Amino acid sequence: MSRKWLEKEGLRWVERDIVTREQYERILLLYEDKKHAIGILPILGSILVGLGILSFVAANWQDIPQLARLAMVILLMVSFYGGGEVFRRREHEKLGTALTALGYISFGAGIVLVGQMFHLVAYDITSFVIWGTAGILLTYIVRSRFIYLLSLLVFTIAQYYSTTEFHQFSYAGFALMIAGLGYYAWKNQSTLLTWCFSLSYVLHCLMLVLDNEWKFLWFFVPLMALYTVGDWYKDRSTGYALQSVPLAAAFIFGIVMVLSWDNGPSDRNELLAEPLYYITALVVLFAASVAGKLMNKRNSSTFEWILAVPFVYLPAGISVLYLLALFFFSFYVLWRGYIEEWRFKINFGTVLFICSTMVAYGKLTWDFMDKSMFFIIGGLLLLVLSWFLNRRNKKFLEEAKGGSHHDQ
Repeated sequence: MSRKWLEKEGLRWVERDIVTREQYERILLLYEDKKHAIGILPILGSILVGLGILSFVAANWQDIPQLARLAMVILLMVSFYGGGEVFRRREHEKLGTALTALGYISFGAGIVLVGQMFHLVAYDITSFVIWGTAGILLTYIVRSRFIYLLSLLVFTIAQYYSTTEFHQFSYAGFALMIAGLGYYAWKNQSTLLTWCFSLSYVLHCLMLVLDNEWKFLWFFVPLMALYTVGDWYKDRSTGYALQSVPLAAAFIFGIVMVLSWDNGPSDRNELLAEPLYYITALVVLFAASVAGKLMNKRNSSTFEWILAVPFVYLPAGISVLYLLALFFFSFYVLWRGYIEEWRFKINFGTVLFICSTMVAYGKLTWDFMDKSMFFIIGGLLLLVLSWFLNRRNKKFLEEAKGGSHHDQ
């Protein structure tokens, strides 16, 4: 919970006689300011030191004897890991985590530098998978969100490198990331980690489909599988963090279909998966998703599946249907945000509605309107919509009794 939010909302509780002034001050003492800005300095310092070490070693690497190079890599790694453990035991958690992160960075840099030193040729990303796996182990040992995010970044960059340089998707790396980092995010119910994992997962799925040159609609099967998993989360904030990225990706796909679809046969050939297998897979996922929603009493969120409806199989009216789906989904998110008094959902729905409006505006006016007038009118429309919706959101949240329990 944010102390700043608590200070603001607490004063409203005092004004409404929900708590006394004395109780308000005692509650604030339970959430004393931990000076997060100072706490993050060791993390930032570790990044700068790591970059400095890497640049120094890279600049002088050729002048250092091979045995000295190997000893330097091992010494740096052991020193950082040892220093991190010492400081954590002395309850300097941030500094200890920063040093451990430097040890992890040194380990990965050592893999690359040793490979160059002995002229080892790689035909896959096995070394990067080992680096990422070491990050997973460190995450469970140290229980650090920073090291978790570093490990996730290593797996994501490694997968991109594999698909672009070696033209092969690393299933081993993908599976390890899901099993290790996905389970950690689920176990800890962290909204931040779940968001980041969801984003990495979606990027991996996109690379999987593109690298194997599958029909693009297959991208929605793993996408909606992740969404379905979110329906089985009891904690709504964490579940929605898992689902937001798949929904955003589906929303972007809808925008592309509205703006670029021209019913050309070549477009269909690149998009359309085998209807029997694809629709069957979606129906199975839909059934599992609905079961999770019913179990957790979130029946109304079934409407979110409108973004996954494959209108592209229809013979005509595809762009119009996708545009309607964008608007309906935007209205739904706004409506649920107001019902749940959830600020994040209200803001998210506001952004989606503005995007849908601008997409419709562009689709309808781009071909016949003067381009300067197009941008002027579009800008004015965007400003008016933003002002109106933000004013409406602010008024609603101020009138909500007891504040918003979902306020993020």
